[in-house]
Amino acid sequence: MSFWEIAGVVVMSFLFLAYLIVLFRIVTDLFGDHTTSGWAKGGWIIALVLFPLLAAVVYVVARGPGMAERAQAASLREWEARNDYIRVIAGTDAVSRIGEAGRLLDSGTITEAEFARIKDSVIGR
Repeated sequence: MSFWEIAGVVVMSFLFLAYLIVLFRIVTDLFGDHTTSGWAKGGWIIALVLFPLLAAVVYVVARGPGMAERAQAASLREWEARNDYIRVIAGTDAVSRIGEAGRLLDSGTITEAEFARIKDSVIGR
């Protein structure tokens, strides 16, 4: 194989992987959106099967801002659920202690291992 054939295979592999990532993100967003009807979801899936690239581009352009908002809302719900769990398991003071340890970890003052040790001691594992 020549250099250009290898380079072509690498580029095509990268583009295919990028397409798969976008496709899975679209499907995840589509089924995670509770405001979209079942018929619309089915239509998008059929479009993604019949016209994969065109449907993916149209979906991202048409529903892209909503994708970001739904992802941000889901992330916020997970964060709140995690904090609620910590409050129930370890009490309200534990949340502030773990939060302070997280800030120390982010600033580089403590290591991952030290953060895990503090978190485990606060939660009581």
